[in-house]
Amino acid sequence: MENSQIIKITELVKDFPVGTGSFRALDHINLSFGKGEFAGLVGPSGSGKTTLLNIMGSLDTPSQGEVKVLDFNVGELSARESATLRKSKLGFIFQSYNLLPVYTVYENVEFPLLLLEFTAQERKKMVLDALEWVGLTPKMKSKPNMLSGGECQRVAIARAMVKKPMIVLADEPTANLDAENSHHILRTMEKLNRELNTSFLFATHDEKVISYLKRRIVLADGKVEIDEKTAITK
Repeated sequence: MENSQIIKITELVKDFPVGTGSFRALDHINLSFGKGEFAGLVGPSGSGKTTLLNIMGSLDTPSQGEVKVLDFNVGELSARESATLRKSKLGFIFQSYNLLPVYTVYENVEFPLLLLEFTAQERKKMVLDALEWVGLTPKMKSKPNMLSGGECQRVAIARAMVKKPMIVLADEPTANLDAENSHHILRTMEKLNRELNTSFLFATHDEKVISYLKRRIVLADGKVEIDEKTAITK
């Protein structure tokens, strides 16, 4: 990958069918991201930020243009190839924690590793490391219904980070959290970005998240209005 460029988006258009016509969610987007970025797609609901995040995560495909993620052309991948890219190279954090309620914290974090070729001993070390990163080692035997909202989101972060992905995509990760838990979560992600050089890409309109970003990309009506490096304001 040239110059540690991990995502390159060229003339991306995304249209969704509406009745007999269509709605243009993304309108000729050109962006690139390098390794180790801590960047955010910022804008109100309907601006296109979640759609763009989903395409970068190979959960959706372009209508026009090209999106390359870790040198894979998202628009040309089969469903199986997209799933392989997601399970091996990408981590996802959503506003709904999507934890499995019958599993313990340990089992929830281990779950993505069961889809990869790790031994039981390797999985154990990776899960324990991930729980230590987010400060939840004492809660490893707890079920999600025994945790606070902030703790559930930290489990979701550990699950996203356990395989040490190159890219983590986070869609409104603080939407269900109070200010104290939001800052705790963001400091955790900032630490993982710094120590593991994992790229974090957010879709958000939360000012708390925006205050942590090192790069802010403002979307409006499916277009990039601003793309700037930011001074940390937290």
